[in-house]
Amino acid sequence: MTKTIRVIIVDDESLVRAALRVFLESSDGFELVGEASNGADAVNLVRTVTPDVVLMDVQMPTMDGIEATRRLTRDFPGIKIVALTTFSTERVIVPMLSAGASGFLVKDTSPDGILDAARLAFEGGYVLSPRVAKELVASVQHNQASTPRALGPDEELTDRELEVVTLLAQGMSNAEIAAEMFVSEGTVKSHLTRITAKWAVRDRIQVLIRATQLGLVSIT
Repeated sequence: MTKTIRVIIVDDESLVRAALRVFLESSDGFELVGEASNGADAVNLVRTVTPDVVLMDVQMPTMDGIEATRRLTRDFPGIKIVALTTFSTERVIVPMLSAGASGFLVKDTSPDGILDAARLAFEGGYVLSPRVAKELVASVQHNQASTPRALGPDEELTDRELEVVTLLAQGMSNAEIAAEMFVSEGTVKSHLTRITAKWAVRDRIQVLIRATQLGLVSIT
């Protein structure tokens, strides 16, 4: 039996919350378990209702989405955050992803696209709107040296680990990577655990950023 994905909505605009509420309540496989209008309330709400996925606005009063995401991913390591915002600039994308978000969508994303992103994040994948992906790649390319630096001895990936990173850059979930590589999902998770340890990063988004900085993949 497929697990129902428990979701909370965090946005300071009541109309946005209302629209997202309609999408979620009319879709199979999702349960809306709460709403908050700022990051501080979101942190408190998560402690009470323990959702699987948070749809998180970035710019809000009291506490913004970046700080809320940082606190939630620190205190609740299994939680998945999908950023939803009007703004898709380097100034908000990189800090939000670095804080631990599993995805970043602009608010003109279709309802089905938002729900697909929540489902993919829950399954261990990531999603970036095309506009966001372009901004992220531009940011990485702008901030890295003109020639990617060489990997240190402790950072070198095996052929299989590099294959995992390459498939990750195509937006695949762990299950999809496992099917592509003809291995178990547990094996994929083991590869990712070793990669994050070698590169001293926290999660799959940061693996992608580091891989792009090293010139190993491009996010398209």
